[in-house]
Amino acid sequence: MLHREFLPAALALAGLFLALAVSAPPAHAQSNDPAAQRLIDQLRPGTGGSRGIRVPLADEGRAAPPGAVTPQPSQPSGAPAARAPATTAPTTTAPAGAAAVSMTVNFPSGSATLTPGAAQALGPLGRALSSAELRPFRFRIEGHTDSVGDAEGNQLLSERRAEAVRAHLIQAHRVPPARLEAVGLGEGRLLVPTADGVHEPRNRRVQIINIGEQ
Repeated sequence: MLHREFLPAALALAGLFLALAVSAPPAHAQSNDPAAQRLIDQLRPGTGGSRGIRVPLADEGRAAPPGAVTPQPSQPSGAPAARAPATTAPTTTAPAGAAAVSMTVNFPSGSATLTPGAAQALGPLGRALSSAELRPFRFRIEGHTDSVGDAEGNQLLSERRAEAVRAHLIQAHRVPPARLEAVGLGEGRLLVPTADGVHEPRNRRVQIINIGEQ
């Protein structure tokens, strides 16, 4: 039991700890899981998928404020052509504005069986989909192949692989089945355009797209 003379100090210290606990901002659910947090940022509407979309301003067409950068007039005839701005290579083939991410998930050649390495690579995705930030949403899992092999075989293989990823997320990470749909797109939407028969690892991928709230 505390001596009476120490009681006021003890109560003051307890009050300080309580105030700090209440005022301190809550730690982010994924603060110790940067891989999952990156996926959350990419798959959350208004963050990952909307980057780069130009939304017209309500006051577009009015006079620009002082100091604003205005478009430059076209170059006169004979003047050196202006250098085109550098463009960033696309990372998904999702519709414009969709929150999406492409992932490399390795399978044995011609197989839809997840390897231990592939299952490990899907860990951050499973944790991201189970997070509070993404729990309200549904997702489409797309299987994509490169252009090696016949188109029909690639289509069937992509379907089986997309379904294998969906099954793994349901079984290993307890993502409700109603939140996930699987579809195979074969070689129909190449991330990196190539001719037929070209090995391109970036085209052998799984794409996850946020398709809206449940």
